[in-house]
Amino acid sequence: MKNLDENVYIVNGGRLLEGEVKVAGGKNSSLKLLIASLLFDSDVVLKNIPQIRDVFEVLHIIDKLGGSFEWIDDNTLKINSSSLSSNTVDLLHGSKVRVSFMFLAPLLYRFGECYVPNPGGCRIGARPIDRIINGVKALGVHVEYNSETGYYYLKKTGPIAGRFRFNKPSHTGTETLIMLSAFSDDKVVIENSALEPEVDELIAALQQAGVDIKRSENNPSTIETNPANKSKGLKLNSDIFIKGDHNEAVSYAVLGLITGKRIRVAGAEISDYQVFLDNIAKAKAEFKIIDSQTAEFYKSEKLQPVDIQTAPYPGFKTDWQAMWSVLMTQANGQSKLSEYVFEDRFGYVAELRKLGAKIEFVKTPESEYDKFQFNLDPNKKDYYQTILINGPVKLHNGVVKVNDLRAGACLVIASLAAEGQSIIDGADIVERGYHNFDAQLRELGADIIKK
Repeated sequence: MKNLDENVYIVNGGRLLEGEVKVAGGKNSSLKLLIASLLFDSDVVLKNIPQIRDVFEVLHIIDKLGGSFEWIDDNTLKINSSSLSSNTVDLLHGSKVRVSFMFLAPLLYRFGECYVPNPGGCRIGARPIDRIINGVKALGVHVEYNSETGYYYLKKTGPIAGRFRFNKPSHTGTETLIMLSAFSDDKVVIENSALEPEVDELIAALQQAGVDIKRSENNPSTIETNPANKSKGLKLNSDIFIKGDHNEAVSYAVLGLITGKRIRVAGAEISDYQVFLDNIAKAKAEFKIIDSQTAEFYKSEKLQPVDIQTAPYPGFKTDWQAMWSVLMTQANGQSKLSEYVFEDRFGYVAELRKLGAKIEFVKTPESEYDKFQFNLDPNKKDYYQTILINGPVKLHNGVVKVNDLRAGACLVIASLAAEGQSIIDGADIVERGYHNFDAQLRELGADIIKK
């Protein structure tokens, strides 16, 4: 593992980058499938796992619970849950990753009761856990919260069964209920579920083990699970290959569009980030699709402004909006970006301004509130969920601080486009989701080191 004490990127920007980058396995899929592996009564081999910090944090939790894992090679992990001995998620590591709350499903399956702490992860808003709690309760689980310890106590008091409808689609909530339904006692129906490709990867893994789970043919946002034959247990008959990370692909695409002589991005399904490609086409960006998993991106001098509203997949993903902001600083005119998924995901704007970006906030009209995917704060009068980005601007060097994963990648990309030396504090946050980020960038010709 890398030296974890090194936490600053030093970038000398202004270079024209060129080459090919193969994206790592999907961060979100990897984390969920690592946790789901504890549901299986056989070894689980996960291929194309990225060596990123969030993966290591989840592995720490598995180790603390008594599970075992083995790196077969740099990107292949074997997980075994037969030695699980604890039903309590470690507070330290659980507080570092959002997905730690999802351990409740395999722990309830193995022990009937468990203790999980409030989840961690990037601070990009309240990310209300109430939707997950309500769903878990609806399927027959008793839940208590101890504000003094910060732990939730959950207990299976009856059959796992029932129907639950999310008032707003929840990525983590959908996957948590899917894991619970893997050992259901009766039919489970999840309505208004998340549609992300990662959710389908989890469903496919459970189907391979014999779980009768599928999306409704008439309405894909409805997921139905019929009761499992628990006497047989869940056993996989082949390894699981994790698809390439489409969020990482978008990051490198933007890098190519503002710094690239030619950057080829390979390994992620084009269809998984087609919405992004559709929008850069509107912006008159220069790119070429090579095949179903490969595209090339070129520095685009005549970018046009395009307005964006983030939305649950298959809409324009919130994970892409920081990258879109830095791209639009190079567009010829003013663009508008509205963040409707999380209420506090513009923390990077002040940092981009330090590099010369011209961005201003505008108040969101109340008529737009129904598009918000987050819970409204009764004590908050006004929301500023929209920014106006003016371009093109000549970005310059500066010292900036990372406040969340995707924002960190955005700041690195902006620094690579800028003339002069920049310092980005918070490399550890970026490495929560990007495999060998600085090394990959150096392969493309970037002057970046980590200290």
